Amino acid sequence: MTAEKLLGNKEYQAMSYGGYRTNSRRVQPTISQLKEDMKILSAMDVKIIRTYNVHLPEAVNVLKAIKELQQENPDFEMYVMLGAWIDCKNAWTGFEPNHNEESERNAAEIAHAVELANEYPEIIKIIAVGNEAMVKWATAYYVQPSIILKWVNHLQDLKKKGQLSKDLWITSSDNFASWGGGDKEYHTADLNLLIKAVDYISMHTYPMHDTHYNPVFWGVSESEFQLSKEKQLDLAMQRSVDYAKAQFNSVKKYMQSLGIQKPIHIGETGWATYSNELYGSKDSKAVDEYKAGLFYHKMRDWTNKQGVACFYFEAFDEPWKDAGNPGGSENHFGLFTVDGNAKYALWDVVDKGVFVKLKRDGNTIQKTFNGNLKRLLDSVEMPPIKEFEKELMNTK
Repeated sequence: MTAEKLLGNKEYQAMSYGGYRTNSRRVQPTISQLKEDMKILSAMDVKIIRTYNVHLPEAVNVLKAIKELQQENPDFEMYVMLGAWIDCKNAWTGFEPNHNEESERNAAEIAHAVELANEYPEIIKIIAVGNEAMVKWATAYYVQPSIILKWVNHLQDLKKKGQLSKDLWITSSDNFASWGGGDKEYHTADLNLLIKAVDYISMHTYPMHDTHYNPVFWGVSESEFQLSKEKQLDLAMQRSVDYAKAQFNSVKKYMQSLGIQKPIHIGETGWATYSNELYGSKDSKAVDEYKAGLFYHKMRDWTNKQGVACFYFEAFDEPWKDAGNPGGSENHFGLFTVDGNAKYALWDVVDKGVFVKLKRDGNTIQKTFNGNLKRLLDSVEMPPIKEFEKELMNTK
């Protein structure tokens, strides 16, 4: 099995994964816990997961967990898109970040990723150099495309020398704008070289965030008032998916303008289920389990039909993401709660009975809201009233 065969194959669904149960990454998930998670994901046809760094024990332990599961059951399949974290100089130090130079430890991160790819070639099928490492709103750590290009070229050279598998795909996973799909400030010679160097483009798209930052698609129009609540929400979420499609197509258009043809897959997209900030009751009213469930299914349907891999963000809630604010949206992107309850997006999977023998930390997999759709819908807030048709036309 190779990345080329995996990506976009609807029999091998993709998922972004982190297994942290507490509000600190000092508490690493155990191999036993990781094995539980891999079984849960496998039961819902997820066969390739994305990790984010190799400087913490979790990624190595994920690989060990998968290896043990394969030894217990030779038919168990799970593959990995291994992330190598990339920072600029002075990132996370308290000193002023220098975005034109890289962190000294990037070399160690890449070297460790290479070691793991060679140790687990039957599991690791992709290495992603950096996560949102080029987008300029990542002010704490972003780098210039030249730094990502340097490491992508390094890994491609190792493949040519036979020091990495020739079938291992190399990419960087970044915001759609970083791949040329947005502001022209990103359209640089180094980016163009990077697009040529990667085996495929891994792009991120988050309409949920733009319900606050750029809500051209977000709302309910007066012409929809006669429709049921469910239909109004369905239309709002379809516009959200169309917005994601437009970002995907903008990256494709820029790539093709360079005379390049190669696969584009979605390295991240997702929709939080709770927020006490910009996307909740006090602002865009975008997040809840019902809307998130609609987005999940619509994105899966579209990407499966297009033959596009979608590393949906993410499998389980991770409380460390915004440890200082338990109600922050970053803590609530999971399809499962930390305790292993299946949110609305997965209620239909629960009904299939695939989780019956599985547990997370001793908890059986049950539906949130006790599976009561009316109670869930009663908790859903409607998007704001908005006449957005003219704004939408101006973006096309």
